[in-house]
Amino acid sequence: MQHQIPVEKLGKEGEVMAHAIEACVHCGFCLPTCPTYVVLQEEMDSPRGRIFLMKEVLEGNLGLEEALPYLDRCLACQACVTACPSGVPYGELIATFRLWSEEKRHRFPLERVFRLGLLRTLPYPERFRPLAKLGAGLKPLLKPLPLPKPLKAPLALLPDRLPEEAPYGEVYPAKGERRARVGLLLGCAQRVLRPSINQATIQVLQENGVEVVAVPEQACCGALNLHAGDKEGARALARKNLKAFRDVDYVVTNAAGCGSGMKEYPLLFLGEPEEEEARALAAKVKDLSVLLDELGFAPPPPPRRPLRVAYHDACHLAHAQGVREAPRRLLRAAGLEVLEPREWELCCGSAGTYNLFQPEIAEALGRRKAENLKATGADLVATGNIGCLTQIQAYLDLPVLHTAELLALLYEGKDFDRTDLAWKPS
Repeated sequence: MQHQIPVEKLGKEGEVMAHAIEACVHCGFCLPTCPTYVVLQEEMDSPRGRIFLMKEVLEGNLGLEEALPYLDRCLACQACVTACPSGVPYGELIATFRLWSEEKRHRFPLERVFRLGLLRTLPYPERFRPLAKLGAGLKPLLKPLPLPKPLKAPLALLPDRLPEEAPYGEVYPAKGERRARVGLLLGCAQRVLRPSINQATIQVLQENGVEVVAVPEQACCGALNLHAGDKEGARALARKNLKAFRDVDYVVTNAAGCGSGMKEYPLLFLGEPEEEEARALAAKVKDLSVLLDELGFAPPPPPRRPLRVAYHDACHLAHAQGVREAPRRLLRAAGLEVLEPREWELCCGSAGTYNLFQPEIAEALGRRKAENLKATGADLVATGNIGCLTQIQAYLDLPVLHTAELLALLYEGKDFDRTDLAWKPS
């Protein structure tokens, strides 16, 4: 797409955005894979429509506030990247545009307070945990009330009871010969809502000869702040991780959004002194399924009865990181029948905090995803992202487990009755 963007005034961020915009040929292959276009059927709510809007804003032909309603509805799921024959790096474009535009946009006071509250709470488990416990305790009383959407949406996603998180040791030794030494990104909201994912990840890695270091100095990956346009907040968190994970072979992530966020560190530190260090760390980041697949997976005993598993592709694993086959190979090697849902490429509507800011679209996508997963006839659903897991479970009456949780149960020789699936939120 031809443009007249004043790149020289915008610097390196301008170069990133201009490169992505000029790669788009407006072909429309992205339309059927874009969740907001599928739901809303509006050209400006499609990737190519948003690319045009960003071009017009950067050229000075369109006011930022006119474009923002359409740009804010983008989930940044990057399904369009998978579908695009021209290789448009849309993920880089939308992330960079949000970083560039945040200080220029107008937000109403209540919106600013709500946004700031999320950015200063969710990435910090020690802050989020007491608030989540309070919300879970008040949920039965508040649920019948006509609450405003900014309060109703997060309340609906909270489980009725929050599990306790056991304290972490610093090093978990490999079983048998050590094949790798990895740092595990412990995450933030996941530690509060589903600590069993980290416990299961450590167990599965140990079973596969991997020494796991739960680095105490680490922080949230910063993806929540990055995708919300909070550049300095994201950088502050990322700098802690640049230091924390220097002495490991790999950094293992068990949340698709976190892995994708850490791989975006070079974009976050573009033109900064830490840029090369950020590139080095990003190259070491591997999703749990990828690491096990590359090392050579030591499968657990197969289940004692046939088990049909519908696998849900988290967008930031399938589209942003290009990982689809590795988790499926692990599940099949473990003796499970893996079922494929319709519309695998469509986002479930979680997308970080999207389901809090755009609850109507998120609900439509969540229900659509749940219907497709249930239609497979599966016994349970597996996925690789806490956001997807929480979102899908809200609309589905099947157990939804993280891939690591499912593999850990198999290593323990469970029978997969309802007791074994007690990780399902109430």
